[in-house]
Amino acid sequence: MFEAKPDIQGRAEIEVLVNTFYDRVRGDAVLGFIFDKLAQTNWTTHLPKMYAFWETVLFRSGGFTGNPLAAHARLVPLTDMGRDKFDHWLGLFRATVDDLFAGEKADHIKRCAEDMANVIYSKINAVPDPRFDPANLTPEQRERYARYKASATA
Repeated sequence: MFEAKPDIQGRAEIEVLVNTFYDRVRGDAVLGFIFDKLAQTNWTTHLPKMYAFWETVLFRSGGFTGNPLAAHARLVPLTDMGRDKFDHWLGLFRATVDDLFAGEKADHIKRCAEDMANVIYSKINAVPDPRFDPANLTPEQRERYARYKASATA
């Protein structure tokens, strides 16, 4: 019998997602080296920061403070931080969410991760953010943008 996956309800699910995701990252042939050897991630402090980050993103209640852009930018002289790395990270993140959760918050966290990956990639590599190319917008993004523009000019 098929059992439906739960949606992300709060901090407990975020911790499961973050722990599972970073376990996968650490074992990943592409990303593990970057986190463990180059960034020398202190997992004891990094994981609670990520819990707070994603809780802030989803529920506006995590109290995250930090500068993800600076953390990623300092890796640029150490390794290639190209689109392929961000796409790989994003694929792993989406797969982890999909393996564990389903629903509105699960879908939202994947969209937020995509936005975050696009912003960080474009800023640290000094390239245009692909989200601002209308050819790259999904129908949902076009609709949201149209609503935003209409409210901004009203």
